[in-house]
Amino acid sequence: MTSLFNLKDKNAIITGSSRGIGKAIAYRMAEHGAKVIITSRKIDACENVAEEINSTFGKDTATAISCNISDKEQLKSLYAKSKEFCGSITTLVCNAAVNPYFGPSNNIPDEAFEKIMKSNVQSNFWLCNEILPDMVKIRNGSIIIISSIAGLHGSSMLGAYAISKAADSQLARNISVEYGRNNIRANCISPGLIKTDFARALWENEDILRATTAKSALKRIGMPDEIAGAAVYLASEAGSFMTGQNIVIDGGESEQ
Repeated sequence: MTSLFNLKDKNAIITGSSRGIGKAIAYRMAEHGAKVIITSRKIDACENVAEEINSTFGKDTATAISCNISDKEQLKSLYAKSKEFCGSITTLVCNAAVNPYFGPSNNIPDEAFEKIMKSNVQSNFWLCNEILPDMVKIRNGSIIIISSIAGLHGSSMLGAYAISKAADSQLARNISVEYGRNNIRANCISPGLIKTDFARALWENEDILRATTAKSALKRIGMPDEIAGAAVYLASEAGSFMTGQNIVIDGGESEQ
């Protein structure tokens, strides 16, 4: 490991890290020396991931904390418990998201639209604002928001989700401008189609999978671990001059 990517003395909260992209990010950050907080709604799943990381990288590398990101008080509790585990939080990865509706925008129920906006945007806003004051005190922080290429162009079937992901990109830009003077960076990662449970409805549909991969330069679906490296970069000294940016990792789909 080179010093550029060394995360020793870094402490990271990764939301939605019991599976998929979040789990891959937590594992790779731990591999590079960080202490990681595994969190999602299901504590059993979080504990399994934390146990796997601790058995691989050493005791007290990871801890599990359950949290429903749409509940502001639970987010406050998540941050308080995280500090009890490892002290100052230097890295926040806002990965958890929902998409309860797939179809034309004019048919989406109000409840589904509100759930998408609350879970995908407002929860990130809440958690960032909870953590930022302490990052200001230590003059150190990297916030990484997992967005999506859906937020980069129009969509006939993922409209509300796309809106939420475009908003996440703007949230990162706003934070970068407001807090850059405090040595706090904020960036987004926008994956293309990744083989996760979250995106199962897309890649299990052979027609959608074929159409998506046909548009990409690499002609294949991505894997969660192929997103994790960018998160390690943004959390490390290697990414210390990058802020307010959106890293697209989509196998070249956006270039076609």
